[in-house]
Amino acid sequence: MENKAEYIGTTEAAKLLRISGRRVVGLCSEGKLSGAFQPGRNWKIPIASVKQYMKDTGISLPEETGDAATGLLPFAIGNTSYIEISSECYYVDKTLLIRDLIDDHNMVTLFTRPRRFGKTLAINTIKTFFEKTTEDTSRYFTDKKIWNCGEKYQVMQGIYPVIMLTFKDVKYNTWEESLEAIRLVVKDEYKRHTELFESRALDSDAKQFLDRIEKGTISSVELQRALLNLTRMLSVHHGSKVVILIDEYDTPIQQGYSKGFFKDVISFMRNFFSGGLKDNADLAFGVLTGIMRVSKENLFSGLNNPMVNTVLDEKYNEYFGFTEDEVREMTRYYHRTAAMDEIRFWYDGYRFGNTEIYNPWSVTNFFASGGKAKPYWANTSDNDIIREILTELTPEIADDLVKVMQDEEIHASLDMEVIYPRMTDGNDTIFSFLLLAGYLTPAGRTVETEIGTFASLRLPNAEIRRIYNTEILGWIRTKQSGNIIPEIEKAVYLSDAERLQEALRKYMIASISFYDGAAEGFYHGMVLGLVASLSSKYYIRSNRESGEGRFDLQLEPKDKVLPGILMEFKAVSASEKEKLPELAEEALAQSEDRNYQRDLEDRDVSDIVRYGIAFAGKNVEVRMARQGSLIF
Repeated sequence: MENKAEYIGTTEAAKLLRISGRRVVGLCSEGKLSGAFQPGRNWKIPIASVKQYMKDTGISLPEETGDAATGLLPFAIGNTSYIEISSECYYVDKTLLIRDLIDDHNMVTLFTRPRRFGKTLAINTIKTFFEKTTEDTSRYFTDKKIWNCGEKYQVMQGIYPVIMLTFKDVKYNTWEESLEAIRLVVKDEYKRHTELFESRALDSDAKQFLDRIEKGTISSVELQRALLNLTRMLSVHHGSKVVILIDEYDTPIQQGYSKGFFKDVISFMRNFFSGGLKDNADLAFGVLTGIMRVSKENLFSGLNNPMVNTVLDEKYNEYFGFTEDEVREMTRYYHRTAAMDEIRFWYDGYRFGNTEIYNPWSVTNFFASGGKAKPYWANTSDNDIIREILTELTPEIADDLVKVMQDEEIHASLDMEVIYPRMTDGNDTIFSFLLLAGYLTPAGRTVETEIGTFASLRLPNAEIRRIYNTEILGWIRTKQSGNIIPEIEKAVYLSDAERLQEALRKYMIASISFYDGAAEGFYHGMVLGLVASLSSKYYIRSNRESGEGRFDLQLEPKDKVLPGILMEFKAVSASEKEKLPELAEEALAQSEDRNYQRDLEDRDVSDIVRYGIAFAGKNVEVRMARQGSLIF
């Protein structure tokens, strides 16, 4: 029998190694903790092996160092102030972004990246570097990479007046509320430039405009000229050109699309941006950030070809998110080198241009939480547009979503100039949006042809896979009180056609409009989305050739203990619901007559259940057969 003093369990080992218990189990299984054995469900691990592993990987025992966090810089979760982060917290140096902006000489640059990938911190870093202030802010850069680039860049520090606007919090349900929020954002920026209110260089018209801004009596038309007027005032007062920085420019536009005032917000923003950024003699340069590019004809028609940098572009790719080397350095600093595999599993996998990128929000939260791996990115904002995309599911789109959930790649034509009114027009816009928003990533290099951009797409990591299973398909799970998903899963596992029929009926009554059932494709996509929760136990395929035709839906069991599933759908208008029993039987017969089970049989699945499912409005009828014999 082992000496208890010489062995510990996975929980205690996890605390010593500062990794998850699951990762400890992995190390035991891989033989990396010598002498570990599993007498029952739990592992027994020699303490000597744990200490040796810690020595090999550079982890020190807590009793040898006291508090492991003593003397280590904290992570600034949610803080986007460059000065505070670079001075008081662990900072990943991204200041070479400034060098590249200076070298490129672009008048207007738009960076599109997923949320929480460092856009706001990047904007604040640019502001701190270029802004002319009474304080000598060069001291915040002298130990950073940009300062090592030489005098050419050092002389650019602190020489411009800077306008910085952020629209990240303009999330209201009406255009009137949104317009008021924008007015307050603009007012705050005017008031930040206190020098203007005391300036002797401004004329009476400018002074009156400032007074109306301060009192909140400015009209909507004047507000659309507020960016242009502020650049002019700052230029006159300082005798210098002005830098314009706009963070999360597309948040009000997304709200407008979701809440029904898209035309109002687009009309306003077009005039607002073009006033400050088009042919403005007082503009030094401008930088905007957002999740996506709103197409030229909708917003940027007034601008002179802004340089747009997306996740597909190779330049600037290392400035948003963390690189492999940066994350590895963090693990060394926080004495968590053994956690590198776990961090990679959860948060790596993005590909920006030709660079491998980790989700920075999740990585920083991982270290700040003491090394607890979980999906931190999932709940950082709502997913209204994602859910709208899913309400427009076609069988082809739903099939591709199921594929990526099962770690397969999908092949898509990309439209990187996504516009909100066409968000759900087809696969190219839907998957382009999911790519831009961070829910998919390129599996390799994109291919440019004369007819468009093509790429293989995949899920980046375990965190995003969790989101697909909870948030992105969560709208289905919450449509019906009591959660209808378990009922559908139970019906499939038990081969219970009556239970499946009742579950589908309850779901449709609770969640779809009477007019939703206009075509068979709608129901096909709906069922495909509902059974997506079975992807851990089944390979789910849609519209594939088998036998003498194409089945509608197939579930191939990953474990042959479960039966294979075939589903064939029929649909008629709600007024023809009396035909449902006949149509369900017809669908069932079609799957047998055309030998749709051939594909499953070729994969050595012998136990096969076939369903014929007929829909009319919110009504449904299910028939089922197993091994050729009619069951219900």
